[in-house]
Amino acid sequence: MNEAPGRVVSIWRYPVKSMLGEELNSSYVTERGLVGDRTYAVVDQKTGKVASAKNPRKWGKLFDFRSVFIEPPQLVENIPPVRITFPDGTHIFSDHDDIDYTLSKVLAQDVRLMTAKLDKPSYEEYWPDIDGLAQREKVTDESMPPHTFFDIAVIHLLTTSTIDRLRELYPEGRFEVRRFRPNIVVELTSGEKDFIENLWIGKKLTIGEDIVLRVTGACTRCVMTTLPQGGPSQKFRYLTYDRKVQPGNCRNLRVGASARNNSSRRSYSSLGIDVDIRGFPFTITD
Repeated sequence: MNEAPGRVVSIWRYPVKSMLGEELNSSYVTERGLVGDRTYAVVDQKTGKVASAKNPRKWGKLFDFRSVFIEPPQLVENIPPVRITFPDGTHIFSDHDDIDYTLSKVLAQDVRLMTAKLDKPSYEEYWPDIDGLAQREKVTDESMPPHTFFDIAVIHLLTTSTIDRLRELYPEGRFEVRRFRPNIVVELTSGEKDFIENLWIGKKLTIGEDIVLRVTGACTRCVMTTLPQGGPSQKFRYLTYDRKVQPGNCRNLRVGASARNNSSRRSYSSLGIDVDIRGFPFTITD
């Protein structure tokens, strides 16, 4: 057993994919992650593809929008409306009759706001012209799991250790949690500054007594971290791709998640467990 004790310091949810989200006090947690996370998405009516800021030339403006739930979602099958705030400060609710028309007008694209019901959802991703990437100066089509708007996994985990280490490596940069769009941010009690989560892949992370996360792999960074998100843009090229600082370490984890009650070993699929996990301890086990 390999334990790395620490605590949860913040939890985040993004009701509409690629829009700014909300920091939470508590959340229902299920096998599909935080209830309500990326439940909605803007879909291009012409292509049928999900709008993603990973193609910033087309959809980078999405980061000028913010989405929050007007009521905390509890059931996966009964998600409440979301309030979308536009760049000019006005807002509209997702159940408004003119939601598609209004979004289309502001984005200057023919779009539709949808819930995660597509059988084969996909999005476009821009690859900048940088050495070391699988693609360069190209936009590719990427698929998502059916009936979701997750790129890969249901929960994105970030450690403060990684943020602190990046700040050491590049002091003139601005490394903020919100740029990485995590769901759960954890802090080691040791105060270690390193890419410690690289050692967690394939292990289980237990938060408190009820939440068990299976770490399935690293979350490779994309162009989204460099875009303005309520602030100026940021250049991460050096840290991400300079081999002197180990390319790929400017990343954090994606995890497959399940919520369970340790007394009964029962899985929670739709209702979940409503917990304020901020401050909860966590451990890492094989």
